[in-house]
Amino acid sequence: MKPRIQRHEKIIALVRENHYMSIEALAKILDVTPQTIRRDINILSEEDVLRRYHGGATMGDILESELHSGKRSSLQDEKNAIAQMIVEHIPDNASLFLSIGTTMEAVAAALVKQRKNLRIITNNIYVASAASARSDYTVIITSGVVRPLDGGVTGVATVDFINQFKVDYAVMSTHGVEQDGSLLDYDYKEVSVMQAMMSNARVRFLGVDHSKFQSNALVRLGSIKDFDKVFTDRPLEEHMQKILDGAGIECRIPQPVEC
Repeated sequence: MKPRIQRHEKIIALVRENHYMSIEALAKILDVTPQTIRRDINILSEEDVLRRYHGGATMGDILESELHSGKRSSLQDEKNAIAQMIVEHIPDNASLFLSIGTTMEAVAAALVKQRKNLRIITNNIYVASAASARSDYTVIITSGVVRPLDGGVTGVATVDFINQFKVDYAVMSTHGVEQDGSLLDYDYKEVSVMQAMMSNARVRFLGVDHSKFQSNALVRLGSIKDFDKVFTDRPLEEHMQKILDGAGIECRIPQPVEC
C-alpha cells in the first residue's frame, strides 16, 4: 500500500475516533509536515470523507452517514428508557419543541403512545412523521434546509421560524457533555436552532445517554446548567452530579427493575 493511502487511512481513523483533529496534532502523530496534512485533508474533503475547518478537520458526509447509521441501532434500549422518563414529565395538551437526534425520535414515539392533544414544533422530519400519525396533534415542521444525513432542518430560516413561538417545553439532546458541563455539537447551524428553542421555552429538558459524557465536538451549545431537568440512563460521575446539585437541577435515571 502506498504511504499516502496508509496516511489517509490513519487520518480517517483518528478523525472518526476523536470527531475533530487539528492539523498540528495529525502532523505530530503521523510524523509529517503540516503542509502534507493540509494536502491530505483537501483530498479527503473533495471526497466528502472529511470536512475542513480552520486549523483542522472533522467528519464529512460519508463518515457522518456511517456514524448515524450505527446510532440508529446503538443504545436503543437506553434511549427508549430516557424517552419514557421525559414523557412522564410532559402532560396532555402541552406545546413543545423537539430537536434533532435519535433520542428525540424515541421521545416522539413514546409521546404518540401516551399523550393527547399535543402541539409539537420540530426541525426533525422523522419526529414530524411519527407525531403526525396522531389526528389530535398539531405538528409543525420548521422551514430551512434538510440534511440528508439525519433528516434535520437547520439554517437561518429555521432560527427565524423558531423565534415566532413560545412553548411549554423544549426537549433536546446534544452530541457531547464536557467535564465542566459544557454542551457541544458539530454543526453551528444546528446549535443556533437549539439555542433558539431554549430561549423560547418555559421549561427545558435535556435527554442524553451515558455515551454523550464521553464525547466531544467543536461547537458550544451552552451548559448543562441551562436546563431544568436532565434525563440519562446511568448515574452521573461525582463531579457532574456536583455541577447539577450546585445549580439545583434534578437528574433522572431509570429506576431498577425489581426481580
